[in-house]
Amino acid sequence: MNLFNKILIANRGEIAVRIIKSAQKLGIQTVAVYAEIDCDSLHVDMADEAYCLGKGELSDTYLNVDNIVKAAMETGCDALHPGYGFLAESPLLIEACEKAGITFIGPNVKAIQLMGNKIEARSLVDKLRIPITKGITGTAGALLRNAHQIPFPLLVKAAAGGGGKGMRIVHENDNLREILEATAREAKNYFGDGTIYIEQYIQEPRHIEFQILGDNFGNVIHLFERECSIQRRYQKIIEESPSPTLTPEIREKMARSAVKIAKAVDYNSAGTIEFLVDNKLNYYFLEMNTRIQVEHPVTEMVTGTDLVEEQILIAAGNPLQIQQNQIKQNGHAIECRIYAEDPANEFRPSPGKITLYRQPDNSNARVDSSIEKAGIIPSMFDPMISKMIVWGENRNIAIKKSISALKDYTIHGIQTNIPYLLNLIELNEFKHNNISTRFCDEHTEEILQNIKKSQADPGNFTSIIALALYQLEKHTISSSNNVWERIGYWRNIMQMQFKIDNQEIDIQIIDQRKHQFTIAIEGKNYEVFMHAIRKHEVEFRIFNRFYKAMVSHNNKGNWFVSIEGNYFEISRPDMLFVDEQTLMGNNGNSEGSLFAPMPGKVIKINVKTGDRVKRGSVLVVVEAMKMENNIVALEDAIIEKVNVKEGERVDTDLQLIHLKPLKTDKFK
Repeated sequence: MNLFNKILIANRGEIAVRIIKSAQKLGIQTVAVYAEIDCDSLHVDMADEAYCLGKGELSDTYLNVDNIVKAAMETGCDALHPGYGFLAESPLLIEACEKAGITFIGPNVKAIQLMGNKIEARSLVDKLRIPITKGITGTAGALLRNAHQIPFPLLVKAAAGGGGKGMRIVHENDNLREILEATAREAKNYFGDGTIYIEQYIQEPRHIEFQILGDNFGNVIHLFERECSIQRRYQKIIEESPSPTLTPEIREKMARSAVKIAKAVDYNSAGTIEFLVDNKLNYYFLEMNTRIQVEHPVTEMVTGTDLVEEQILIAAGNPLQIQQNQIKQNGHAIECRIYAEDPANEFRPSPGKITLYRQPDNSNARVDSSIEKAGIIPSMFDPMISKMIVWGENRNIAIKKSISALKDYTIHGIQTNIPYLLNLIELNEFKHNNISTRFCDEHTEEILQNIKKSQADPGNFTSIIALALYQLEKHTISSSNNVWERIGYWRNIMQMQFKIDNQEIDIQIIDQRKHQFTIAIEGKNYEVFMHAIRKHEVEFRIFNRFYKAMVSHNNKGNWFVSIEGNYFEISRPDMLFVDEQTLMGNNGNSEGSLFAPMPGKVIKINVKTGDRVKRGSVLVVVEAMKMENNIVALEDAIIEKVNVKEGERVDTDLQLIHLKPLKTDKFK
């Protein structure tokens, strides 16, 4: 068997991690490339070597062919894997690799160039007598004159692009001229080529693609299909295999078509032939992706084939290790793409700082992720955080496992689509396979309403009770086991105030006996029993129902609670947390400077110079806007100086306390 000695991975995030794992399994060394912003990334840590591409725009780092090939040469790599996205389908990268004597782990230039242009690809497929939708190409003006040749609705696309960029559906009463001109402009901006084309739009279509593998000896096989109909903004978010739509006869016909197309371009790597399928199971060629796909793990789960390993072995000059009759579909796999985005705000990306990251148990789900702990999700990259894949004996079991795993997936501090995916999969329409590529368009409002209903939960205020229990046990003044002693001087010893979804809610701790609490909220008493509490985690029972909640907070005093797939952002109006950067002396302040977050009056000072305080200790109470607020230590610390007196009025630029943080972790 031929093997490479060292592979450079010209990508980042979860696909870079994925490639490293397959290379390690083959005993091949790996080199990661990274922009400075990614210096602490998982793929950098996992690789045998790492090479910095510099800082700045993508064009200077991950999209810079010269720098990437230079990195491969300087680190002694004999091969380069591009992953997907970035330069995965770039003829320029392939040519640069060939000049440098480095093997490109991917298909030949001919296949990439031919299938990368939708017009040329359609022409080839038409000659192969494989069904395609009616379409025409030209300038915006020419398309406007000839659009009558195709029945409405129309689909307008960039000829040289992919990923749904610039794609638009045009109905008969829409302004076609404006849409054509806008698509041409976007095509020029995205892909450097303003050519566009229009084609017949298949209403309520299914998006079904076939995974293929080809080698350098003329062998091509398929590894069956994936259903990718669940999309938002023309980009997939849920994929599954096998398709619940196809009959065995249609599956076999589509598979033969996929292999026929791949053989026609002498395809020699992993790739995907994509089709649209109408409600009568007629199928039409859509496009070919000449790379490994984001959703390749669902195929791996049902066929038992490591597609990245196959790519590497093919590029190293080996014939296919498997024959068509050895490939079987076993069980059912579902992949959910986890994005940093806000579905309630038109799926707008939501970069920022993750305060808590916990993946579901490995026995229930495979998670291909770009991270393994809390950290920063930068704004300059695609918002996908990870892919969660489950396998079951059949589709119903796979759906149940997906629901369970999504409920067990915790990401705090930023908005994600986890609640959206969970509620989507729970819809009867999805369970019964009443889906199309318009599923999200048609059901997003319903999904968002279901999320709100589930989160509102006005009958038991579960998230607030979870946070109250966690704060009482982990973030109060004293280490005593008596909750009342821990609250100490505070005059409202039986009351805590929370703000959730712009609603302020007061709760009262009426009684506490060991692990049992009676908590009053809006006139109703809740009998609560605490089972266990750990860092970021609290288990409890309200009446006879058991809950497990995950809890974290940021440096602005915002708390995050997740329970059974629901995600809550909660604040404490009665407690003011200073920004951690101020506490630690950033933004021009000296180390440990603590300022009032808003103008007010100091009504209580609980510390003096030399005191040692714990994280969560109330240091100063400031009255502002007719509300008493606690200013709390975010770290274990020593009080070095108190600069204010009780009764004194303060503004935000007055240093209240100077303290020295202690580098300890009370949870360890």
